[in-house]
Amino acid sequence: MTIFTKRSLAYLGACALALASPALADGRIAKDIGPQGACDSHAKGSAAWRACVGQASAKMSDEELFYAGYWLAKSGQYAQALSYLSRAGQKDERVLTYIGFATRKLGRVDEALPFYAKALEINANYVVARAYLGEAFLSQDDLGRAQGELAEIAARCGVTCPAYVDLDAQIADYKVRAAKG
Repeated sequence: MTIFTKRSLAYLGACALALASPALADGRIAKDIGPQGACDSHAKGSAAWRACVGQASAKMSDEELFYAGYWLAKSGQYAQALSYLSRAGQKDERVLTYIGFATRKLGRVDEALPFYAKALEINANYVVARAYLGEAFLSQDDLGRAQGELAEIAARCGVTCPAYVDLDAQIADYKVRAAKG
């Protein structure tokens, strides 16, 4: 009979999750898988995909705006992502999180923080916002607050959920870089 410790069970759970979760280009598991839409047959962010999505406009539904904004942000097209996300009439926790993400990736970390805070006001359990907020804190060299978000994620979804695994790896990378000084 094999006896598993909490740590070994958490590790096994993280491994199983990693196998079932979408992988990022750097091999990490994704915090979320993103929305699906009518333009999914094209590579996200490509010219064909952008033509399919169309220009950001008031005629687009909030879901269409989020779909386009999310994938543009994930494709590194942050300014374009903001042109879609900022048009959403209902700025739910997802929209606010990705406005924060795109803003932060444009180098405006202080400006991004209130978007994450508002997302968490709407839904304190939205761990994707917590993970990105933790990354923002790391970019400000605030390891303690990043670890605080990691603890909040653990309390809300455990140590095997993608948001936890990803932020934990980000913190580990930060510590390695800091040690090299």
